[in-house]
Order: sequence, then C-alpha cells, then structure tokens
Amino acid sequence: MKTFAFSLFALAMLNLTAFAAEGDQLPTNFLSTKHALHLNNAGGLRGKGNIPTPHGFPLGADTVVNFTGHFEAQGYYFDGSPHHIWEYSFIGNPPEHGGTTMINAPVVPVIIDMRNADGSPRFVNGQRLISRPDAFLQPFMNGPVFNVAQFSGSPAPTQVTDAEQRATFGQKARADWHTLLVPSVKTTRTMVLLRGTYRFALNADGTCCAFVLVDAGTFGSLLFPPSTPDNSTVMGAAEVAGDVHTKDISTFMFPNTYLYLNGDPNQCCVLGFHTFDVEAGDASNGNQTRFYVMNYSSWVSPGLFGAAFEDVTAVSHEMAEIFNDPFVGFDGIHNVTPFTQNPVGDCQDILEVGDVTEDLPNSTFPVTIDGYVYHPQTIALLPWFAFEQNSTAINNAYSYPDETVLPSLSAPQGFACQ
Repeated sequence: MKTFAFSLFALAMLNLTAFAAEGDQLPTNFLSTKHALHLNNAGGLRGKGNIPTPHGFPLGADTVVNFTGHFEAQGYYFDGSPHHIWEYSFIGNPPEHGGTTMINAPVVPVIIDMRNADGSPRFVNGQRLISRPDAFLQPFMNGPVFNVAQFSGSPAPTQVTDAEQRATFGQKARADWHTLLVPSVKTTRTMVLLRGTYRFALNADGTCCAFVLVDAGTFGSLLFPPSTPDNSTVMGAAEVAGDVHTKDISTFMFPNTYLYLNGDPNQCCVLGFHTFDVEAGDASNGNQTRFYVMNYSSWVSPGLFGAAFEDVTAVSHEMAEIFNDPFVGFDGIHNVTPFTQNPVGDCQDILEVGDVTEDLPNSTFPVTIDGYVYHPQTIALLPWFAFEQNSTAINNAYSYPDETVLPSLSAPQGFACQ
C-alpha cells in the first residue's frame, strides 16, 4: 500500500524443532499456521479539505486517470474531531459518464536470487538458491484480474475489478460503464537478497522453492528507487526502461514471496501491498510530479495458507484496493472514512476494501477460467464505508462478488472504534 510506514500484526510461533539443516531453511508447512496479511500504509499530510471537483486527483500530478466524489456520514476524523463529509478518489472515469476506460497494466515478473552474506551464489542440495516466477506467470495472467469471467455485475464477461466497481455504484452507473486493465508482460527483473534477510523452504523434491520469506525493510529498499533515474532497484530499472509509466497500474509479480516484519519470520506473512512511487517531473511532462501507482503481489501456491488464500488472492486484493484507493489516503482527505469495525473486530478509517473482509469466513470467491478455479478476494463496497442503511450497490449489497460476506453495516464507531 503506501511507501513503507508499516502497521501490521504479530502472529503464530515458529516451531524450531522442525528446522532443516540450514539455519534459515523452514519446513514446508511453516505457513500453515500463519496469517495472510496485506500492508496498510496509509499516511501523509492528513489534513481537512473541501468537497473536490470531479476530476482527477492529486491535482497537478502526472498519474493514472481517476475521479473524485464524496459521501455524507457522521463519524470521527483521525484527530478525534466530528466529521460528516468524506471524500474519495477512484480509478477510471465517473460512472454517470459511461463509456469504457482502458488502463495499461504492465506486469513485471521478479526472480528472487538468494545469496550468501558476501554476495556469492548460494547452493543448497547442489542447486542455486533462486526462485523463479516462470511457472506461475501464465496462470497469474489468465486469472480474473487480467482476464475476463462472468460476474453478476456485468451483462458480459469482464475483469473482477470492473465487476466490483460496477457493483459498487449499482444503479448510479450507466449500463456501458467499464474500467478495464490492458495487461502486458514486461522484462523480468531480479531481486538479489543476502543471507540474513530471507528465509526459504524447498519443494518436496528438494528444488527451490516452495516459498521465500523476505525482511520487509530489505524488500522495500530493493524494490523502490532511491532517486531518479535509477537502475539499482527492481522498480527503478522498470521505470528507466519505460516498462512502467505514470498512466499505468503496474504489478510486480513474485513467486510465493512473502514479507516478515521486525526481523522476525514469525511476524508474517504479507502477501502484497499497493502504493505509488513519487518522482520529480521535468520539461517533458510540464514539470508535474510523477506518481507511479503500483502493487507488489505474490502468486500463492495452493495449500500454503490452507484453502482460503491461493493463486490470485493477493493480486485481486491489491488491485481492488488500487481501484478504490489509488493513493492510500496520503493527503489525509481522499479515501479517509468514518471509523468502521468489521465482524471480527478489526478497526480502520480508510477505504481499503480488501482489509475489511480478508479475515472473514469465505473471504475468497471461486471463479473458473479455462477449467482452473481461481480465488479472488471478496471486497467491501463503498456503501459499507458510507454507513448507507439502504445500500445503493448491486442488490443492496455491502460486499462483492460474494454478497453474503458482509450482511450488515458496521455499528457506528467512536474515535478509533473506542
């Protein structure tokens, strides 16, 4: 989600007796007791503002197309003050305008190259310790995030995020309104990790790797460019090469690669996040600040986290949150919401639609494409955040594609759900 001010959860204990000979090698069932997480890195200026005009946000920035709006609901701002007008920005063009918005969606596959502490190649069982995305790329691209399937929110097959947006705005949207991703696979990049910043588990046949755990701080420093132009990081190299642009929604696809926090592999597992990289403009774009909207998402092999989270769950979560909250509330105005509390007690005040439902039963929704059953995540819809007693979304729902996951609103909440 946003540029690396982490706020996550600590979870289950590591069974040290299950360790293999390598001190940083984990058992293949290590993740079965862990909790799948997505980073929520909301932050920024956090100030109050006026109702926005319905054009793109942030003003004066070179970034992906988006529209703004607002809703009214009684609640409390993050400074504790009562608040009743809440503003938002969504990807695409306004639903009442109709028409189809096409957004380039480059996908950058990333290799994880695990090395010794001195940077030399590392071998386990006589093989280089390298985890490659190749085997997962085709099913990743063929899933409902970038491919189409039949959803109740659209008369014709469409992508899951488009179906979710159409469901969100229900009868407010024109029948021909769509927001579609135009995917393309870009040059594969490599992230080099030094021993001490990662853990791994081998496949049953001894090859690399069933999964890789990476220290979150190290991961961020190797993903995002420290300056521009930059070829030393994964995203920096993609920007310099022209593989990703400010008008895109970019995905950095990793093979079963998850993050742990505070240097502790037990504090895992982050499956993805979305955010934007900020770079200075120049004469070629009118000196507008560049906002590169992106997500890191891992392919999730079946069985690692049990039955709920697998295949495209992570990328569907992150892409849905980009569509609903592309700039992660960075200005403290857009996409900040009244405090809400989901049925298991999680509290938040930002329009992160996947975070609301990820811990609930049946949080993923099976979608079959070409005989493969995918598991995109069900999300919360805008009327749930707006405390609409009569939801204006599809079928008066508060969640989608599974409309039963959120059968009712959050109870009204005080400051910080106190």
